[in-house]
This record gives sequence, structure tokens and C-alpha cells, in this order.
Amino acid sequence: MALANNSRRKINNNQQILIRCMQTNLQHSKVATDNLMNLIQQDHTDIVFVQEPYLLQNKTAGLTRTHRTYIYTEDKSRAVIIITNDNIDAVLINQLCDRDNVVLEMKYKSIRIFAASMYLDIKEEIDTKTAKVDKILQLSKGSGILIATDSNSRSTVWHDDQTNSRGKTEEIYIQGGAEPTDTFQI
Repeated sequence: MALANNSRRKINNNQQILIRCMQTNLQHSKVATDNLMNLIQQDHTDIVFVQEPYLLQNKTAGLTRTHRTYIYTEDKSRAVIIITNDNIDAVLINQLCDRDNVVLEMKYKSIRIFAASMYLDIKEEIDTKTAKVDKILQLSKGSGILIATDSNSRSTVWHDDQTNSRGKTEEIYIQGGAEPTDTFQI
């Protein structure tokens, strides 16, 4: 199980494993990228999920080379995963990656988890992106999963001050197709 900042999963003899995660949209900014690199060092973050990275000639720029960076390289990618912890093994799942999605299978100690960084373009129907999420969920059956997205949707469910039609569609998807209720919590 993974949470936004600290994820813990119980293993044998009640020992806990701590993995520090972060998610951000850099909006293609060099300054934001520099700030992210400083923050990673200060917070000792293990995994960073990035949307809209800073690119030069279709390659990520400004990211520390000592970290492993996973990105789709055939087009101007809008999703990246950075792993800073050398003890986390990761494999890119190419068949699920494209310019807006990066999917990894990761292993750390006794944990096997799938992780995805996704950018959902506001100009595209959200239903096409939820189909990609369904494929990721199918692949990860029986394992943990962490999906970090910039969904370009608004909803009071995730503490926005309003809900738009994309947000309503995403709420319904998250609930498994049922109509959203006021008591639903993320």
C-alpha cells in the first residue's frame, strides 16, 4: 500500500518498510525542476512521480544524473518517474508506456508494487485514459499499485472548491461506476 508522502506495509514480525513518495507537475519549467532536485535531497524522497517535465530536444533536462529516470523517449513525454533509492529495483513496462504514461514494476525488500505516472490531457476524453488505468490495474492484480496523475479535473472530493464534468466522470470511475455520493472519501 502506498500513500502520497510515507507508505508503509507490514511484513513478517510486524516490521514496517518506509518508502517516501512525491508527486508534482513541473509545467515544463526549469526553475521548478531545480527546486524539485533540491526538495528531493532535503526530504530524502525515494520515488518521484512527475507530470509535464522540463525537456530539451525531447529529453529530460535538469534532473540529477545520479537518480534513475524512467520516461517514454519516442515523443515529447509528459510523464516521468524518478527513483532516488538505489535499493529499489525497477523495470519499465514498455507496452503500457506512451508520452502520457510511464509504468514500472518495482521491488523493494519484500514488496512488489506497480507504479504509474500519468498525465491526462484536458483536450482528450477522460474515458480513453481510464481505459489505460484499467490495463494497469489488470497487470498489477495481486500486487500493490500506486498511480499518480495530473488528471486536469476538478472535484470537491479531492478538496477543490468546485467539481467539473471531468471531475464527476473521474469520481464515478474511482467508485467503480456507481454514482458519487457526498460521503465518498479518497
